[in-house]
Amino acid sequence: MQDTPKANRLHIAVFGRRNAGKSSLINAITGQSLALVSPVAGTTTDPVYKAMELLPLGPVMLIDTAGLDDEGEIGRLRTEKSIKVMDSADLALLVFDPLSGDASMEELWFGDLKAKNIPTIGVINKIDMLGQGHGIDAEARLKESFDIPFVSVSAKEKSNIDGLLEAIIQYAPTDFERSTIVGDIIGEKALVLLVAPQDIQAPKGRLILPQVQVMRDLLDHNAQIMTVKDSELKNALESLSRKPDLVITDSQVFKKVNEIIPEDIPLTSFSILMSRYKGDLGMLVEGARAIDHLEPGDKVLISEACTHHALKNDIAREKIPAWLSARAGGPLEIKVASGGDFPDDLSSYKLIVHCGSCMINGRQFMSRLYKAKAAGVPITNFGTAIAHLNGILERVTEMLL
Repeated sequence: MQDTPKANRLHIAVFGRRNAGKSSLINAITGQSLALVSPVAGTTTDPVYKAMELLPLGPVMLIDTAGLDDEGEIGRLRTEKSIKVMDSADLALLVFDPLSGDASMEELWFGDLKAKNIPTIGVINKIDMLGQGHGIDAEARLKESFDIPFVSVSAKEKSNIDGLLEAIIQYAPTDFERSTIVGDIIGEKALVLLVAPQDIQAPKGRLILPQVQVMRDLLDHNAQIMTVKDSELKNALESLSRKPDLVITDSQVFKKVNEIIPEDIPLTSFSILMSRYKGDLGMLVEGARAIDHLEPGDKVLISEACTHHALKNDIAREKIPAWLSARAGGPLEIKVASGGDFPDDLSSYKLIVHCGSCMINGRQFMSRLYKAKAAGVPITNFGTAIAHLNGILERVTEMLL
């Protein structure tokens, strides 16, 4: 992999009214004409994502959104998509048009950002269209109503964009993700055995993202790595001159790997490590235990953060539903949601089983966990659910909690 994955970038989202200059601001920050700019209100429809490097922060993801004041039925749908972006935003730029009059709408939107604990920078745009000194006056007025830092710019003239970048660097959160996936649980020069099945669901010619990220994290922490298929695990274990300090496997072969790996060797999975890295593993472990209370006919949501063509024996559509139904003693009502399609109303579900979350950032994953908690619905993930179904949940999580 040559590029930093989208999910591991600091997400900076731009919000505001139609024609406040959000797209022009994105173009000014990146120095490229990426977002379509027009004097016609509502030019931006769906959120637009742009990956870039912003030193010294590193890799970031800029997100241009439709105006939050959009009107009509189509406008309502655009606004809903923009509001959903708040769930994945690590830092928000709230753009003000000083020519628009009052800031009552911005106060409502800032209330949403504040409720989600999203650090916010106020950006007063179009200062090139104000008289001398009026930009300072506008900033002073807004500071009376908004307890956030402000920067005055002209996106059109690219005026004071450096000042905005300095503010982004200053106020960007530093804890938007854990510093390591697995490095905090291994010792120096640890020997780690990775089990990566290469079945019909494995991508041709490459490893899946969690495997790549875990391998890189292990290398960064000076670990010695051996990677094998599950079919070669016994031979690999016998060939080692010493016992592995840790075995990390694909969750789908937990049962087989658990039978081969001695009890005195720590065992976990890529899925569990990724969910710990992005979210609250304790909540997911507690949610896994709710599997024991499922009854035939209960409604279960299986949520995947990515979209892909489902193949035979798909983990989300076939394997997990079959395993859960067998444990419940009869068929369950299974709903599968992919990508950004996470239901707003969770009240009808008895359990949510989420993927490992490698394709979304930590804030978006935690947002989904909080929504489940607020609705009183247990939530777990693929790895913890499969571990519980195989009776090894304590074994594969004890070194992580």
